[in-house]
Amino acid sequence: MLQRPRRRCEGTAMGAIVLDLRPGLGIGPFSLGMPICEAFALIEQQPNIYDVVHVKYLDEEPLMLDVVISLPDHGFHLRFDPWSQRLRLIEIFDVKRLQMRYAASLIGGPSTLATFVAVYALFGPTFPGIYDKDRGVYTLFYPGLSFAFPIPSQYTGCCHDGEADLPLEFPDGTTPVTCRVSIYDSSTDSKVGVGSLMDKASAPPLPSGSLYMEEVHVKEEAVDFSLILFNVYVIQLGEELWFTVGGQHIPFVGHMKWCGGVCFVVGQIKWWVGFDRLW
Repeated sequence: MLQRPRRRCEGTAMGAIVLDLRPGLGIGPFSLGMPICEAFALIEQQPNIYDVVHVKYLDEEPLMLDVVISLPDHGFHLRFDPWSQRLRLIEIFDVKRLQMRYAASLIGGPSTLATFVAVYALFGPTFPGIYDKDRGVYTLFYPGLSFAFPIPSQYTGCCHDGEADLPLEFPDGTTPVTCRVSIYDSSTDSKVGVGSLMDKASAPPLPSGSLYMEEVHVKEEAVDFSLILFNVYVIQLGEELWFTVGGQHIPFVGHMKWCGGVCFVVGQIKWWVGFDRLW
């Protein structure tokens, strides 16, 4: 797994930001479904806020695992699907470093503990969550949003049959503090949390008429398909490309370069385009 850090800018306070929490949609300027290039553009526009950035991916098999933009000073990850490179999951892994605003109230950060009772009071009643006895974590779910709470071993009996009485309070009068917040698309009704539950998150459907991941057809004739550089291809075909959403018909004249997009040949010469087309 490669990590590519960015140098810190001097004079920046760690964790000194407040981001609007939008369940099922995103947090702050980051929206579920956004392409990774847009996320990088937002980060580059505010170097004094997002001053330490780690990019993580599996170098040997880049399409096997998520591409992750980690913002450690603010305690959250942006997880992008490796194929479409669209944001599928936002993970807040250090709630004490990030203060979130929801319905004019603040939660998290160094001054406002995100306890079970506080979360339940702010977001309202919900169905009982899931207790993972192997991890010792209880996860509470809302549409497009989940909170994971570590349960001390002496209080695992509070989670009867994998569930618990809500809001969860221990016999000594204390209540657990969330260790992770997950923000994900709620259109599929999936429950997304820690461990294997994290894999259930997917990028939201593309809006109607979107040109991202647009289906492209090629009039079939003799094909000379060769890899020149990573994500740069040369194609020699007989007639034209046809873009199914935009409706463009682009004729071939000799050789044509296809730059910046990942192309997949499927069946009768049909592939998907995920990035800008450079002609």
